[in-house]
Amino acid sequence: QVQLVESGGGSVQAGGSLELSCAASGYLLRPYSLAWFRQAPGKEREGVALITRDGSTLYTDSVKDRFVISQSDSKRTVYLQMDSLKPEDTAVYYCAASGIKTLSAKQYAYWGQGTQVTVSS
Repeated sequence: QVQLVESGGGSVQAGGSLELSCAASGYLLRPYSLAWFRQAPGKEREGVALITRDGSTLYTDSVKDRFVISQSDSKRTVYLQMDSLKPEDTAVYYCAASGIKTLSAKQYAYWGQGTQVTVSS
């Protein structure tokens, strides 16, 4: 069983920055990916970024050059640094864990409770 706890959401004006954190506990299969997803009201859950245990990363096109995903030395905490935020980044952000490298939500069995990010114009 894997537990994921997100923190760091909040409200910010357009152009601002936020950093999200996700603490993972429990047994993680190797290899694995820790990823960030987001879901805006009325929209499907979207994969934002992932990082594998060996540090390989993957981003969705809309956040490239603005968001950076990283992990702690213990590999148990993953961060999402979000810069140049836009109103369209407003969503609930979820941390998730999977045994494969993918941004498809269907491949993720473990999810955190989510944290709200609101970007005002």
